[in-house]
Amino acid sequence: MKAKLGIGILSFAHGHVRSYANVLKSFDDAQLIACWDDNQERGTQAAKEYDIPYSPHLEDVLNRPDIDCVMIASETNKHADLAVAALEAGKAVLLQKPMAITLADCDRIIAAVHKTGQWFSMAFQMRCDPQNIKMKELVEQNAVGKLGLIRRRHCIPVLFSKEFVEGPSHWHTTREANRGMFFDDATHAFDWLVWMMKERPVSVMAEVDNVLTHVAPDDTGIAIFRYANGMFAYVVNSSVTWAGENTTEIYGDKGVIIQNHGDLVSCSVRPPSPIGVKLYQAEKALAGWQDLGLPIPASHGERIAGVTRPFINALKSGVPMCTAEEGRISIEMVLAAYRSSETGQRIMFPFSE
Repeated sequence: MKAKLGIGILSFAHGHVRSYANVLKSFDDAQLIACWDDNQERGTQAAKEYDIPYSPHLEDVLNRPDIDCVMIASETNKHADLAVAALEAGKAVLLQKPMAITLADCDRIIAAVHKTGQWFSMAFQMRCDPQNIKMKELVEQNAVGKLGLIRRRHCIPVLFSKEFVEGPSHWHTTREANRGMFFDDATHAFDWLVWMMKERPVSVMAEVDNVLTHVAPDDTGIAIFRYANGMFAYVVNSSVTWAGENTTEIYGDKGVIIQNHGDLVSCSVRPPSPIGVKLYQAEKALAGWQDLGLPIPASHGERIAGVTRPFINALKSGVPMCTAEEGRISIEMVLAAYRSSETGQRIMFPFSE
């Protein structure tokens, strides 16, 4: 492994890549080399900002021998073509979520990963967050016993923003480029469940619709998953929520884990003396709630930027943060939730389109 890894950027359509790029500038073991974007104005502007060359020709970036890995942050419907091209060009890939619009496109990416043997990872910031890592450790240590119910909320207020709906990020609201806002954003929470539970559920029932706006295919959804051991997990996702606090509830037969301030709305609007993660254990009832002392990020943007160091460490180790196969499961879960909403039926896994 080279002392200093060369990183390329394929598209600045998704704003998260700017958070990674800003942090990368300070690293001594990785550097930004060059970028491509099919939107020339967007690409040239970003290239100037990060002081790297821009090319309107994808092959110019993929053929550079000094680029070891590319970060792909295009519109979602372009993910598969770009990921496959990069992998076949011998580049490692960090891919922005969601993995792809269809399961068929997910399978194309998985096949390319297997064929080329290149490093590939999804960029899910929840897997890199200290609060989430601690909760996963507590579950694996049986701190709250057998799990019976998990609730996970992941909300944003973006559809209330005229700039988001009509500005450069408007592609998020189009069915062609991104399917729907529930598709775009609930995959975070679904991947969190994949990572936490280490398995896919056996069924889902869901409702997805526009409830407060009509500027995107949908703005709110609720999905209830059932697992083989009987556990329920339900996910609340909304793009029309101004504020929140309680992000995660994990209920077991020996105790409870609560996470606060784990999404955008709860990071941006917080009450006095907030507690990040707290633990209640029945065998230590007299102790009440235990504040685990985990800091709350100053902003949700800080959480997103927190992917950057783990990404480079994972690339150097050869072990992905989130595999292509895991990325596919979150797409399977969200597509099954849409099917349930459309049909009014419980949908079983494995699910196929």
